[in-house]
Amino acid sequence: SPWKPLLLLLSPPAFSTTCARCAKDRRLRQKRAISERQLTRYFMDQRKVRVVGGHGGGGGHSFYSEPRKVFGGPDGGNGGDGGHVILKADQQMKSLSSVFPFYQGFHGERGGSKNCYGANGAHMYVKVPVGTLVKEDGKVVADLTQHGEEYIAAYGGAGGKGNRFFLSNENRAPKLFTPGEPGQERVLHLELKTTAHAGLVGFPNAGKSSLLRAISRAKPAVAAYPFTTLNPHVGIVHYQDFEQVAVADIPGLIKGAHQNRGLGMAFLKHIERCRFLLFVVDLSVPQPWIQLQDLKCELEAYEKGLSERPCVVIGNKIDLAQSRINLPLLREQVAERVIALSALTGDNLEELLLHLRELYDTYVKTEQSRGQSPVRW
Repeated sequence: SPWKPLLLLLSPPAFSTTCARCAKDRRLRQKRAISERQLTRYFMDQRKVRVVGGHGGGGGHSFYSEPRKVFGGPDGGNGGDGGHVILKADQQMKSLSSVFPFYQGFHGERGGSKNCYGANGAHMYVKVPVGTLVKEDGKVVADLTQHGEEYIAAYGGAGGKGNRFFLSNENRAPKLFTPGEPGQERVLHLELKTTAHAGLVGFPNAGKSSLLRAISRAKPAVAAYPFTTLNPHVGIVHYQDFEQVAVADIPGLIKGAHQNRGLGMAFLKHIERCRFLLFVVDLSVPQPWIQLQDLKCELEAYEKGLSERPCVVIGNKIDLAQSRINLPLLREQVAERVIALSALTGDNLEELLLHLRELYDTYVKTEQSRGQSPVRW
């Protein structure tokens, strides 16, 4: 073709596959590495939520008229009711981090002519974790402890009346109609008490976060200074029969925690709903059994009977020389079972995992004997 040389001149040059400088880089871009701090997901246990119910639709204002019936009378329908804002406990939700600070129900539609009523507004469902406390002005108004349990946080407004509603023998052509009422508005405080199966309880720097890292995929911060953990973390321990045991890393307690020293009350409330406790004791300190006594005193001062729940004592940092000396002394002073391990090196973690499963199976059988369904993750 005579146009072929011209087309070759006008066409853009093809990419070279031999020259490294001119060849097009077809490799996929690698994702930028995310730091461990960004990967850490904190456990949100408190939330302030403003809820507003949907507005009711206004009443209709119209008169029926047709060629053979001019004065047909009023036919304005009533407006639809506004939708409620409903809190619903969901077993799949584990934190309040997905709850938004504001919710509003859907509005009802306005009433139409020919006695047509407006549609009601749809309800707004907000999923919250099981074990959520709903407070208003410091008072508990709801406690969602069962899966599927609901609480109406804000009622929707009633729909307005159309002029058909005001028809009477004295007034055959009413022009009166009412607007819809506004929805209820409330400010609620949602508080989640951790419903994990086991709770790691101990003083700061006892090795609770390191232990949770060793037995689960949770990534709490670990450092050599006290109060590294400021927010609770929940890790899941997986077993071969697909059972999952949730273990909560409760931030470290101090003496006087029941008097709200430090952040004691904020930490103790998470221990309240743990089914069994794992007391983590640092074996390298002098007289480690005093730590266990102080921990039980703080739990008992916060809630009577809390320290008597099924528990096991974990002696951490067995890899240190001083810990091996203190281990037999601790077993003499403590009546509970003592499991000596090292969260750093992973020594004797199997004994802890097996005993943790025994505590979980005992909890499941106890709940089933009472006719209640155990909490499963």
